Amino acid sequence: MFQQSLDDLGTPLHEATFCVLDLETTGGRRDSDMITEIGAVKYRGGEQLGVFQTLIDPGKAIPPEITVLTGITSAMVSRAPKVEQVLPTLLEFLGDAAIVGHNVGFDLAFLNSALRRSGRDAWNGTKIDTLAIARRLVRDEVPNHKLSTLSKHLRLANQPNHRALDDAKATADLLHHLLERASALGVLGLDDLQQLPKMQRHPQAVKLRLTENLPRSAGVYRFIDRRGEVLYVGKATNLRARVRSYFSTDRRRKVDQLLRETQKIEHTVCSGALEAEVLELRLIQELRPRFNRRSKNWSKYSYVKLTLNDRFPRLSIVRESREDAAFYIGPISSRRVARDIVDAIETVVPLRRCTQRVPREPRGEPCVTAQLGTSVCPCSGDVSEVAYGKIVRCALAALEDHPERLLEPLRERMLDLSSQQRFEEAADVRRRASALSGALRRQRQIDALRGAGRVVVNAAGQGCTTLYQGRLVDEKDPPTAPQLGQVSTVARKEEIDELWCVASWIESEADTLRLVHCDYPLASPYPNLDDFRARKGLVLEGRRG
Repeated sequence: MFQQSLDDLGTPLHEATFCVLDLETTGGRRDSDMITEIGAVKYRGGEQLGVFQTLIDPGKAIPPEITVLTGITSAMVSRAPKVEQVLPTLLEFLGDAAIVGHNVGFDLAFLNSALRRSGRDAWNGTKIDTLAIARRLVRDEVPNHKLSTLSKHLRLANQPNHRALDDAKATADLLHHLLERASALGVLGLDDLQQLPKMQRHPQAVKLRLTENLPRSAGVYRFIDRRGEVLYVGKATNLRARVRSYFSTDRRRKVDQLLRETQKIEHTVCSGALEAEVLELRLIQELRPRFNRRSKNWSKYSYVKLTLNDRFPRLSIVRESREDAAFYIGPISSRRVARDIVDAIETVVPLRRCTQRVPREPRGEPCVTAQLGTSVCPCSGDVSEVAYGKIVRCALAALEDHPERLLEPLRERMLDLSSQQRFEEAADVRRRASALSGALRRQRQIDALRGAGRVVVNAAGQGCTTLYQGRLVDEKDPPTAPQLGQVSTVARKEEIDELWCVASWIESEADTLRLVHCDYPLASPYPNLDDFRARKGLVLEGRRG
């Protein structure tokens, strides 16, 4: 059966086609009771386009109480067509219109039951329930929300009488009245109308008018207070639907305060999801809105550093990277994760762990980790500078080109601890191995992107996207390509969120992208890595890449 697209749902209400439907039945059980009458009226822009009305032979006697209620007798339907004969004409009349009903679920349940019995698919298009909308808009004005009560209270031209066509006309009058009221809440499209019942008298509903000019396209939105301060920045594939959801489905506590302070909502339309996400990241970094959490803490990111310019290099966690010939992993978004990475490397490679300067002449006892056999101790003279250099070169080779030399021993240790039922220790090893694997995998993705210079890819449905050193740039004014090797060796903290975003987008959309241009090869010889994630049934087992 017909199902509307997102574009159809964004149709302005004055252009939408509504088919108001009402069914009379032998009772309220959709599986055993049958339809006795169908009434429908089709409208567009307030103009009546057509009327459909027919009695239906239910194939069974109509109960007396139903006859009293509707006035429809068994004699009246004895020569009427069966519902199977009527369905093709009814479906043609409905077409691609949005079906409207008062408690529309009742009518659709009987319609779909009849469709299934006749071997047809259920109807799954747009439905509008005037009962739910009335509960939202006139709940304080009437004792109940029955169609008869609403029709009398609002003095509608058509009054219901439990006959299908008359009830459908009364429901149509009610719909048009409710649409007038809903316009004050910024309800301008079919999607707005469907979402309206979910808003449940939101205390900030008056501010729905701020969403009137939002388009149904991808982009970035900004909530702004009376002083002009940006309170919150967000992205969306459908700006209008996302912002309006704050007044209905979003129940986070901070949202109430956000909406109370908001006096204006601005937006920027983007070509697609990547541009929207990148613009969101950049604006959050620039404006640091009070209500945003994500991407505000980039200045606190850390690096894992191997100090290659020392006589006896060691690992450390630092806040900044420098052009000092050291080897860096990062930026890393959490100091705790950085600590796990250091522990993972030191579990396999016996680098020194003491932090004091190594004396020219050996002195003192070996440090505790050296006594335990988990590291060497240059301070005590138990390893020469030449021998230590071999250890450092092994560590560097593993980090740069052969990560399996670090990850496989970690896997073996994890499984060995597990076999000894030392599960907490095994879980610690798995966590550290996962941190190291993830950091190395991300770093290679970022290095490949940054080293490729200017890259142009064609994304299906979004046109061409231009990147420069891994960051999104304006295709009309791209920077000139750098010479190979001129790119700084380590990504900066302020750009890493965007680089991760672009790398993730390329990875997730790889099967839909076409490479149009790149200054230098966009590839990495790095192997696939085990992610060491815990899985159901394999708590300690990782996945081999």
